[in-house]
Amino acid sequence: MEIAAVFITSLLALSIAVGMIIAAWLFGPKIKNSIKNSPFECGMPPAQKPAKYLSNNFYRIALIFVIFDVETVFLYPWAINFRQLTQEAFYSGLIFAAILAIALFYIVKRGALEWD
Repeated sequence: MEIAAVFITSLLALSIAVGMIIAAWLFGPKIKNSIKNSPFECGMPPAQKPAKYLSNNFYRIALIFVIFDVETVFLYPWAINFRQLTQEAFYSGLIFAAILAIALFYIVKRGALEWD
């Protein structure tokens, strides 16, 4: 019965996604011109081009932050229940933390955190 619920939910999500794509294709702009292709900013055309674009370093640092932030979410319950851990849970948490440390050392060694 649980598999049927997952199947129905997946089917509903897929049908919504396909329906949105079809609606965008049916009701979207058909004739391309400079006004329709320009970015929409508060109903006014852009006053000037951006002074400076963000470098790829910003996105790289942000992605590394998100990765390590999510890993911290996984370590938090392990740290809270530290005294009640079984031996297997303790060693699996240590292995997880060791993999994180190796990944951090690798990132530092490759120079991914340096801002050029």
